[in-house]
Order: sequence, then structure tokens, then C-alpha cells
Amino acid sequence: MRLRHRVLPPGWYPQDRAGVEESLAAWGIRFASAASTDPPARHPAAARAAIAPHAGWIFSGRLAARSVAALVDAQTVAVIGGHLPPSAAPLVATEDAFDTPLGPLEADAELRSALEAALAAAAGDRLGRRAVLRPDDVADNTVEVQLPLVKARFPAARLVWLRAPNGPAALTLGSALAAAAASLGRSVACLGSTDLTHYGPAYGFSPKGRGSAAESWVREVNDRGLIEALLALDPAEVLRRGEEEGSACSSGAAAAALSFALASGAKRAELLGYATSLEVHSDSSFVGYAAVGWY
Repeated sequence: MRLRHRVLPPGWYPQDRAGVEESLAAWGIRFASAASTDPPARHPAAARAAIAPHAGWIFSGRLAARSVAALVDAQTVAVIGGHLPPSAAPLVATEDAFDTPLGPLEADAELRSALEAALAAAAGDRLGRRAVLRPDDVADNTVEVQLPLVKARFPAARLVWLRAPNGPAALTLGSALAAAAASLGRSVACLGSTDLTHYGPAYGFSPKGRGSAAESWVREVNDRGLIEALLALDPAEVLRRGEEEGSACSSGAAAAALSFALASGAKRAELLGYATSLEVHSDSSFVGYAAVGWY
């Protein structure tokens, strides 16, 4: 069995079960864990898909846990990360399982194959070769940091690890994932992984200078615009705002998760929480975080 091991250093998330459980207790989150591999009954109170921030847990773990907790019970969880330019191809991890502090998450190879077939069927559209999955063999935080939360919430579920570009191929990826799940009769929950505005000298993005005015602009204008697109169920606008306004580092992950949600029948959205890194650490450079569910 090929196991994908942890690559993020200590500090990103706990190294053992006790640390994960202590974090969840500190956040006041108790997962209604889905322990069965049988097809679960869907209910409107649970999200078909959600987005979660992907900073270290000290900064955004509480919001990420809210997103994972909101997800519908499922046999498989697809986590879609990002950090890819608009012209890139979507990526998929090809390992058999993924290590977490709570034990391994088994890969859903059958769904992965069905997704590849669904993307191949869509390859005749304007996206052409950009819709083809390629192996993800580069260390990246966007998926890995979510895995302990997924394992805690879905101890018996399998995983599909994906990363989406910040371009139109993300929309095809999300809808193809829904089609692949339907073709197998597989219940799938989807988590898109993105942070919002990265502001300040550390990120080379300071259009409003520094201080309280800049902080207000990030919260009330730049991040708010991206959140409004998420709540309006508009994945194309999510991509546009993320790229043109610098309001998300992985807008493709959010757009792909939203595209999946829409193809799976989602009709409404809910903002589950918002924060910035300033609430943990005061600095001239800071990042916005949001948790959103689609129902």
C-alpha cells in the first residue's frame, strides 16, 4: 500500500490523536461522526459541500472544523485544495491512503477513476487538455491540513485528494466529480480549501496602506465581495473576484466545491464564520478566513 505521509511540520496541526481531540474540545466542536460505510440518508440541514480555510490550526482551525462539521454524512469525502494558476491542470493524489494523527484515510480509487472518465468525456469542450487530471506529487498545505478534521468527522469514509486551478477548469472538475459520484451511486461530501485576502508587505499586496483603514477594507470590502459571490452560488464570480481582486489564494478550490454543490442539488448557502489572523496575532501582514456551507 502506498501511503502519503505528513509533510507539514509541527505547528500546522497536532501530531497525535490527543492533540486533535484537545483542539476540538477547545473550539467547542463535537463531531457527529459518520461511522458507517452504508449509503447515508441525506437531509437538508447538512451541507452538500463547504469551504474551509487552510492556515495553521492556531489561526483557522476552528473555522475549518465548523465547515467539516456541517458536511452531510458520506461514504467518500473529496477535499479540493488549490495554489494553482488559472492555466494549470487539476491535480489528483494517486496514493492508496493518507496518513493522519487519527490513522490513515483510505483513498477512493474507484471514484478517482470515475472522475477521470467524467473529465475525459468533457475534454471535447473549450477547456481541452486543461480538464485532464495530473498526479499531485508536490508538497502543499491546502489538502493536508484538512485531513485530521476529515478523519475525525468521517472515521470510516474514503478520500479523494484534488487540487483545482484558479480558472474555468475548476468548474468542470466540480461538476465532473458530482457526475462521477452519481455514476457509482456514491454519497460524496466535498470540501474546498481556500484562504481569503493575503494583505500586507509579506504578500506584496497593500493597496490601502496600513493600519485600521486597511484592515477594515479587507474585512468589509475585499473579503466581503468574495463571500457574497460564495453566498450567491456564483462560481464564475468567485473565480473572477479571486483573481482580479486578490481576495482568495485558491479561488479554484472554492469554485470547484461550489460547482460540485450545484450539480448535487444545492439551493442555498450559509456563512458559518469569518475571521482574520489579526485575531490571533497582530501584524502588518494578515489573512482573511471564511467558512461557508452549501445546502
